[in-house]
Amino acid sequence: MTQLRPFKQVDVFTSTPCNGNPLAVIMDASGLSDAQMQAIASWTNLSETTFVLPPTDNAADYRVRIFTKDLELPFAGHPTLGTAHALLEAGHTLKQPGQIVQQCPLGLVTVKIGANGALAFAAPEAILTVFNDAPISSALNSGQLEEQLPVMIADMGIRWLLVPMRSAEAVLAVKPDAVEFTRLVQKARVGGVMMFAPLQGASEQYEVRALLIEQGALTEDPVTGSANACLARYFQARGVELDYQVHQGTAIGRAGRLSVGYASDGIWIGGQTVTVIDGTLQA
Repeated sequence: MTQLRPFKQVDVFTSTPCNGNPLAVIMDASGLSDAQMQAIASWTNLSETTFVLPPTDNAADYRVRIFTKDLELPFAGHPTLGTAHALLEAGHTLKQPGQIVQQCPLGLVTVKIGANGALAFAAPEAILTVFNDAPISSALNSGQLEEQLPVMIADMGIRWLLVPMRSAEAVLAVKPDAVEFTRLVQKARVGGVMMFAPLQGASEQYEVRALLIEQGALTEDPVTGSANACLARYFQARGVELDYQVHQGTAIGRAGRLSVGYASDGIWIGGQTVTVIDGTLQA
């Protein structure tokens, strides 16, 4: 039996609609089966769709399940901020002022509410492993890898391969070979590849891109919270804990902006969020 459910589509890591990474949020997923959630996520045709449920942990404000068009994720960054935004906008009662706590398969994730309306999630811990046994240059069609820094796999429940490049221009110039890229992702057993390099002459310090295989096709994620959280852990592991800003989405016409802040209570990945669609979904 279908019913009308509150629904929002939120643009994440931007304050201007249609410049960030869109997220579908089903505000009340009570009664939906796993198969129904997956079908809805496939239908929205977005990188992720979230389903809000009552928490089973008393410390959490809500519980969320995160689905791509293909599968369920234990955690993801832009769905975390987008779901928090949707609930806050809807007037969700908070257990503690100034923050909202998400329960997901990875555990509890705190989202701080900034005075300017920006949201920031606490980066989960990550397991970092050096990776150097695959033809990364041929997969990316680039000879511009920064060989002074290691390529690493970061496992944060979702796994990313972090690839340092020599310049922001090199990052933007990457045109991956789909066949070799697929082999690389399979070899590293990662969900995607994030390339990064210092950005000169801008208020942001890094240009990044995130590439992945989705439904059998090579695609680019507009703005990626989890990969940026992994990158923040990468820098921390190298002894660098300086706050910085990130550009993402440039190569596909988006203007995603992220902030990374190191503090005594964790690493915080933040940005602005804006609702683009507000209504109901029949499901």
